[in-house]
Amino acid sequence: MKAFLCKAVSATLVLGLAACAEPRNREPAIATPPPGEQLALLDSTLLPKGPMQCVPYARLASGIAIRGDAWTWWGQADEAAYLRGQRPQVGAVLVFKRTNRLHRGHVAVVARIVDHREILVTHANWANRGKVVHNVRVIDESPGNDWTEVKVWNEGTGKFGRSYPAYGFIYRPPAT
Repeated sequence: MKAFLCKAVSATLVLGLAACAEPRNREPAIATPPPGEQLALLDSTLLPKGPMQCVPYARLASGIAIRGDAWTWWGQADEAAYLRGQRPQVGAVLVFKRTNRLHRGHVAVVARIVDHREILVTHANWANRGKVVHNVRVIDESPGNDWTEVKVWNEGTGKFGRSYPAYGFIYRPPAT
């Protein structure tokens, strides 16, 4: 019996260590949502009154419990064991890199996938003094089709704005 327990404990330890070595920078094994599936919008009574920054909005809308400047979410996601990747999924958070124009980066929640190069996002405080805006078009402009360069639709000008660098997507954990 003692030998059996030792073998069982050893096997569990080996399997546990193997799981620790698995890279987290991959898309989760979640079925692609059917066309037209859309993120359920937050009940506006859940939102604080007044202007809202992108980070608390993304945290509320996605359920991803990360804090701090938007650009830091990518590294924090890995530390917090959230999966990350380069393909959009409804409910995932698109993380923009910090730039001269985006001093704290930006985060937006994927509301709908239009096609492999266009998504609709819901986000707060994108050139609008803290307002939450739904179903904003974002296109992938990256040469490798990996969402590392994106353009966001500008409602005021009626066209896409400049290109912004992005890390990719942080995925919500699967429902249990």
